[in-house]
Amino acid sequence: MDKTLQNYIIEKTNEMISFDFCCPDLRETAICWLNAIGTDKEQPAICDYIAEIEECLMPIDGLIEFAESERCAQIFGNRQKDEIAHAYKLKADGAEYCDCPVCTASLAILAKKVEIINENE
Repeated sequence: MDKTLQNYIIEKTNEMISFDFCCPDLRETAICWLNAIGTDKEQPAICDYIAEIEECLMPIDGLIEFAESERCAQIFGNRQKDEIAHAYKLKADGAEYCDCPVCTASLAILAKKVEIINENE
């Protein structure tokens, strides 16, 4: 993989996994890829990583469902209503996905998917 692209993906990956609310499977797959860089396992690891990003990325309707859930109430308490309003505003503004830092970093990586895949063929 081109070093500039690789460094960008590493940066976004480190951003993503730094948050405690990053999906555990996504974190694990990201770390596997980071550990595989420069080895013969790098290509399958990046493919697994991209697939996991696509699976874990939260669509806007999933964010709304979460915001309205009891789990969200437990996490955010009195701020739950703000989370609900935020999710609905995102949808009204045309967002397709959650805008949390993990999803934002994931989307940044996915925006480079074609480059990543082409670099690894």
